[in-house]
Amino acid sequence: MSSKPILVIGGGPAGLEAVRGIADLGYQAILIEKADFLGGMPISADYAALTPDMRSPEEAMGEMIVAITDNPSIDIRLSTTVVGSKGDAPNMEVTVKNAGGEEILEVGSVIVATGFKHFDPGKETQMYGYYEFEDVITLVDAEKMLKADEFARPSTGEAPKTVCFIQCVGSRDRQIGNQWCSKVCCGIACKQAIEVKEAAPDARVFVFYIDMRTYGFWEDEIYWKAQEDYNVNFIRGIVTEVTKRGDTLVVKGEDTTMGRPMEVAMDVVILSVGMEPSDGTVEMADTFELPLEPHGYIETTGGALNTVEPTVPGVFVVGAAAGPADLEDSVSMGGSAVMKACSFIRKSELQPA
Repeated sequence: MSSKPILVIGGGPAGLEAVRGIADLGYQAILIEKADFLGGMPISADYAALTPDMRSPEEAMGEMIVAITDNPSIDIRLSTTVVGSKGDAPNMEVTVKNAGGEEILEVGSVIVATGFKHFDPGKETQMYGYYEFEDVITLVDAEKMLKADEFARPSTGEAPKTVCFIQCVGSRDRQIGNQWCSKVCCGIACKQAIEVKEAAPDARVFVFYIDMRTYGFWEDEIYWKAQEDYNVNFIRGIVTEVTKRGDTLVVKGEDTTMGRPMEVAMDVVILSVGMEPSDGTVEMADTFELPLEPHGYIETTGGALNTVEPTVPGVFVVGAAAGPADLEDSVSMGGSAVMKACSFIRKSELQPA
């Protein structure tokens, strides 16, 4: 086997699956994570439960972390970032930096697993009042409240009587340049709507959507469950503005099914914010000279038939660094990249000197 390890950048679900697979195939792996913990967004953003199976993020990520901890084939570097790279795979010199200084790692291949960041609703010209009204929150804010078993109206601390979700905030929006569906927001809203009803059974919960996109089994597992078992109201419409009248939020827009204006009072408004390329993804694209596709994610060469291989030989991309992805996508891509990275190194070893 190669004396040079495979470098994995990012310790979220995709990165954890990648390093486990590398070690299982008998290769050495180095895992670089900028945070001081592993688990990625499910841990850093305090997810209450994973979509769609409602599993504890700590339990699920904990299993993935245990699978790589104390493995002699895996070198885990926390609070560390990649700051430079020289040479071509399988002979790359990657510079990493932590509190102790900089170090050059000689690696044979690289897997970029730098994830995504949540859309900042302030970019939506504040028509939703996120930074203006205390009771306007995001999916991320709601997750933290649900996780702490403290879902309440932020302004009063009381259980809300009316709650609504506004879909596609920062997604499918040509005016701001985010011309993509973030893939998971509809499903997460359905999951959270169920959790809100469990936390506040007397609350009326609404989801205002352009199109509901709960693909695959999510349709049955959470979309219909939210409607039939929890009486969540799904309204096809476009929200144009959130204002305030007295102590109550007012959601204005159009009910596109009925073809008429809409104005409803709400105690809490939850903005279903989408995905954007993370700062780390953009930085690694620059470091390894990886082209970005038109939406700003790392471009791969084969479209649907090759989701993990950019144009630079020996460098691979997984999870939401390549575009909107759910946990299943991310973990599957992690496994695919492992096969390709190990195959790349193996072929390079067999080539005549």
